[in-house]
Amino acid sequence: MTQLRVLVTGATGYIGGRLAPRLLEAGYQVRVLARSPEKLTDVPWASDVDIARGDLSDPESLSAAFADVDVVYYLVHSMGGPDEFEEAERVSAENVARAAHTAGVGRIVYLGGLHPESADLSPHLRSRTEVGKILTESGVPTMVLQAGVVIGSGSASFEMIRHLTNRLPVMTTPRWVNNKIQPIAVRDVLHYLVAAAEAPLPRSRSYDIGGPDVIRYGEMMQIYAEIAGLRQRRILVLPVLTPKLAGLWIGLVTPIPRSLGRALIESLHNDAVVGEHDIDDVIPPPAAGLTSYRDAVRLALRRIDNGEVETTWASASPVGAPSDPLPSDPDWAGEVVYTDERSKECAADAHTLWSVVESIGGENGWYSFPLAWSVRGWLDRIAGGVGLTRGRRNPKQLNTGDPLDFWRVEHIERGSLLRLRAEMRAPGGAWLEWRVRPVDQDSSRLEQRAIFFPKGLAGRLYWYSILPFHGIIFRGMMENITGAAARLGHTVQRG
Repeated sequence: MTQLRVLVTGATGYIGGRLAPRLLEAGYQVRVLARSPEKLTDVPWASDVDIARGDLSDPESLSAAFADVDVVYYLVHSMGGPDEFEEAERVSAENVARAAHTAGVGRIVYLGGLHPESADLSPHLRSRTEVGKILTESGVPTMVLQAGVVIGSGSASFEMIRHLTNRLPVMTTPRWVNNKIQPIAVRDVLHYLVAAAEAPLPRSRSYDIGGPDVIRYGEMMQIYAEIAGLRQRRILVLPVLTPKLAGLWIGLVTPIPRSLGRALIESLHNDAVVGEHDIDDVIPPPAAGLTSYRDAVRLALRRIDNGEVETTWASASPVGAPSDPLPSDPDWAGEVVYTDERSKECAADAHTLWSVVESIGGENGWYSFPLAWSVRGWLDRIAGGVGLTRGRRNPKQLNTGDPLDFWRVEHIERGSLLRLRAEMRAPGGAWLEWRVRPVDQDSSRLEQRAIFFPKGLAGRLYWYSILPFHGIIFRGMMENITGAAARLGHTVQRG
């Protein structure tokens, strides 16, 4: 029997990054489409898939990726960003529909949003509905799976619940806190997506999917508190709290940027409950049954505690974040560029020094002037940036494309080079990199470089305004990283 060939768009995102390896496990031949294929360099399944470079907004880049494909998974959706995102989503959907039809694709599977019929939808749910309509009318058989709040380690919805409940014993919320929700565990979403590749599809249409529980959003936070060992939270409903204000508040309290927080809030304005159960006729539930909300929370917390978060909401770069890689040094000629370069020998072998470098950020901190880092993170949050609260996916290991507080891993050569690209709000592009070089069996050298390409006069003023702190921050970082490595090496030797 011919092996089914599938294409996954959005493979660097939260759902796509989890679906690709499960499609491989199901025995399918998998191709993934990514604007930045280098983000997939270090994922465990990279060598088992065909990675194609392409952008859904550029129809010419899709032809080769869609060729000889049986099933296309459409898993791209912008949850934040500029007001014109609806037009961008429409264009992308039309490009995919056209490319799939031209290539003779046998099926499109799209993950949309759960919503009541004939409701006044938020812009993001309205956009998802429009994308689903474009795909079902494409002439290519299309299965649209409509899910509501997805619960799993690293999902935006779960992280919003987790951080709000963890940090606020008393919280003020909009009226949507009393709306009914039918959450679904990410493992169940993946079950339906994998099965959708070959499920019976008499005609193109949408199917609602959800977990076994229908509860109010406020109850979801109280159940989370119970499972996390917290006291019950007091929730005060404020009818005057607008989505814009609530988004700003969520942006300050949780890792979720205010644009994404506002999109999530607006999507909760209506009940999000399964309206029909036709999915049971084409895709049976998992053998062990659908995952309850309580069990989904327990599983998510266990994975977070064990550092086993597979993908996160921050896996995709935020809208408007810089995406160009660091130019090579010869390309700097004629450009204004500011650098801070330092090096120091370390009384630990290169392997030990590298382990400290790779563990930087998140709960491990930045090894220098914590207050300055916190202030910069809060300023970024206030300006609408990602701030420091994204943390890191794994406490010890980094992969290309991983978010790391307000940085992203641009390039990693494990054991020798780590380069981070800044995603904070700043008038220019910034990078921070470390190189680890062995000196002998028991010592090594750390080379550290900060690079800033200013944009206009504002960028130059920005660099000089923070210049007095560089001596403290960058020198302290160098001293503390090498010092931590030396202590770690000494401890290992004694052990």
